[in-house]
Amino acid sequence: MEQWLKEDERLDYLLAEELRIIQSPSVFSFSLDAVLLAKFVNVPYQRGKLVDLCAGNGAIPLFLSARTKGHITGVELQDRLVDMAKRSVHYNKLELQIEIMQGDVKTIASVLGAEKYDVVTCNPPYFPAHEASDKNLKEHVAIARHEIHLTLDQMIYSASKLLKQGGKAAFVHRPSRLLDIITAMRANRLEPKRIRFVYPKAGKEANTLLIEGIKDGKPDLKVLPPLYVYGEDSEYTAEVREMLYGKEQ
Repeated sequence: MEQWLKEDERLDYLLAEELRIIQSPSVFSFSLDAVLLAKFVNVPYQRGKLVDLCAGNGAIPLFLSARTKGHITGVELQDRLVDMAKRSVHYNKLELQIEIMQGDVKTIASVLGAEKYDVVTCNPPYFPAHEASDKNLKEHVAIARHEIHLTLDQMIYSASKLLKQGGKAAFVHRPSRLLDIITAMRANRLEPKRIRFVYPKAGKEANTLLIEGIKDGKPDLKVLPPLYVYGEDSEYTAEVREMLYGKEQ
């Protein structure tokens, strides 16, 4: 096992998918947001071409590999995260299905090709760049969480550029950016079709939103039932438990 790991990395289980992923507390570990997005997006089962932007250490491509036989390309800017993601793909023997590449989301359509993809997902940086001035924030984390190299508008523009007409784009973000997201999606031919708000628990404000749009789709937005992460007992709800651990026997 040690041959797969570097420095302070560890090999974690993705229990529902029966896969493993390389993570590092000092560099990058995926969050629940990645799980939520990978379970939310509609994907073709038998075939298709999918792209995950801001792929980090490859969590979303790994999650999606359990839901589709289509080919998945993960695009990540930071070389250290690309290396971690590639080793995770190799460890799980998924090289034929998942390709991880280093690239800039802003220009990736010119590399991968425009209007060639069926699905694009992205768990983008959420926070304005100026909030990354905290000197204690490590560079890898700052880039992943803050719009230092990639703004919301740039991300949505690139997602649309990659998609075929009728293709689907799905994003996870913060509810405070909802109007910005919908405005940018419509400006880039992505018609919002499904939205779901995620709440820490009942009675709290939503802290996450999931949204999916169709390129050149007709207006018809469905607001899905709320998703609660924790129950009154402060344990994961049944829906979130199934996402993380699979169906209970």
